Amino acid sequence: MKLHSLQKELKIYFSKEKAEFFPRFFKTGKGEYAEGDKFIGVTVPNCRLIAKKYKDINLTEIGILLKSKIHEERLVALLILVEQFRKGDDKLKEKIFNFYLTNSKNINNWDLVDLSAPKIVGEYLITNQDCATTFKDQVFKGTYILNLLANSESLWQRRIAIISTYAFIRIGELNLTLTIAVQLLSDKHDLIHKAVGWMLREVGKKDQNLLEKFLKDNYSNIPRTTLRYSIEKYPEMKRKIFLNGKF
Repeated sequence: MKLHSLQKELKIYFSKEKAEFFPRFFKTGKGEYAEGDKFIGVTVPNCRLIAKKYKDINLTEIGILLKSKIHEERLVALLILVEQFRKGDDKLKEKIFNFYLTNSKNINNWDLVDLSAPKIVGEYLITNQDCATTFKDQVFKGTYILNLLANSESLWQRRIAIISTYAFIRIGELNLTLTIAVQLLSDKHDLIHKAVGWMLREVGKKDQNLLEKFLKDNYSNIPRTTLRYSIEKYPEMKRKIFLNGKF
């Protein structure tokens, strides 16, 4: 079975140093956002090598990997899924999109979200903005699925919502990001503050005036971390103006 070979080969790239470092870096301790996540110490480039070699495994096997307690196995599963989506026809893309949402509870760390959500959820919605998506036994039209995810109790589904809009930013469609960002300004989690700030910064690269209008209009509600991330590339003097609200 290809799945067993994949899992065995992945362990060849084990690094004791990385296995000790990753749990601290990804906050797997008690009470932390990734509590209980297990790492064997394989870097992303090596995970990509494995994903490339086993890119043709089926969705059943990918689903098994996504349920694994080992972080790198879930990462490889998502890298394979991204590649299958990229090369797939419309029917396969729809199947992978729905599969991704169904398994989103297992896409449960920021790197897993960031490396997959824009390339699957975002890309699918760009070309299927009138699609009907069944999620939690309800049907939602087009990009409204992101509004639903943004209101989820799951930290990771909320991050999927905002990070998926990166695909829209890349083609110059910026309003969806701002809509989801507004929903998440009251979020309490630092990982959402950072994600929203990152996406706002990307909006600013496309349309600085639009970003600045958003920041001014929502200044009193924007978490400090979000604000800092969104203006990170500004000259120091201009950053101070926005940080102090003196615009």
